[in-house]
Amino acid sequence: MTELLLARHGETDWNLGRRVQGHTDIPLNAAGLAQATALADLLAHEPLTGVFSSDLSRALTTATAVAERHGLEVTVDARLREKNFGTWEGLTDVEIAERFPAAQRGQWGDGETTEEVAVRVMGVLDSIRELHPQGSVLVVSHGGPLRAALAALAIEHGPIGNCAVFRASY
Repeated sequence: MTELLLARHGETDWNLGRRVQGHTDIPLNAAGLAQATALADLLAHEPLTGVFSSDLSRALTTATAVAERHGLEVTVDARLREKNFGTWEGLTDVEIAERFPAAQRGQWGDGETTEEVAVRVMGVLDSIRELHPQGSVLVVSHGGPLRAALAALAIEHGPIGNCAVFRASY
């Protein structure tokens, strides 16, 4: 059985400003770098057999901090990217509500659908399970993909903070 440690990347300035990041490649800020180091400390004694990450720098930097402690390389997979929010990227929740009134009715604009995100994320998790049928694997991604994976794996959760970790036997 594969144990997945599903983690969100560290904090960025856009997280602080409540801006939708999506596929926009925003780096970790100082707090995010400290969170990545704290995550590496937290997982230092985990018997990891692999570390996987989104190709976006905020996730990759977070994953690298942990991988280096374990002498592992990070396997980068773009399928772990955040949801593509299309024209909403870079906007705050307030700006989205002002520019796209349908958003208040749950209509998510011109980006990826939640279902599309779930399909691609579960596809990569299936691939990881095949590569690592035994052992613990860290997967560093983003809020949207993690929510999709946790829903598919029937794991209850509240808000997903920066560098939060969820365990799933898969």
